[in-house]
Amino acid sequence: MNAVGSCWIMILMIMINMEVIGRAAFNAPIIGIIEMIEISIIGIVFLQLADSLRRGVLTRSDGLVNRVIRTYPAIGHAMVMVTFLFGAIFMLMILWGYIPNLIDAWEQDYYVGVDGMFTAPVWPISLVVVISITVTMCQFLLMLSDEIRAFAHPAQDPAQ
Repeated sequence: MNAVGSCWIMILMIMINMEVIGRAAFNAPIIGIIEMIEISIIGIVFLQLADSLRRGVLTRSDGLVNRVIRTYPAIGHAMVMVTFLFGAIFMLMILWGYIPNLIDAWEQDYYVGVDGMFTAPVWPISLVVVISITVTMCQFLLMLSDEIRAFAHPAQDPAQ
């Protein structure tokens, strides 16, 4: 999903450059580029969310947790488990609230743009968001299960 998001960024960059060149050199902007960028940013952010979480680069503050893990490992790992559990619950709440948006976009045929000039349906981006949230929730649950396993079976100290 991260690779798809990155490729999508490259395609947007090409489209933006083509639009700028068309506008400046030929006085003929490409219709719909702005609308495509507007809806694409949402899809790109959500596509890259699960991988950011997996790689540990999702914005977070580790100062307190790292200090507690060094001093009191059991408490620190319990804090991490609670964080991953809350992350999964939060993704479930977002999913629960966003699925009606996808259904409405599909049934009501929502679109962005101006009739007669350029229109694009909203439901594909809503579907990308729903899939991405689901994958991110699963990633939180995988990380939670790994943390529970590590907590239940701590590594033996090699000095013993």
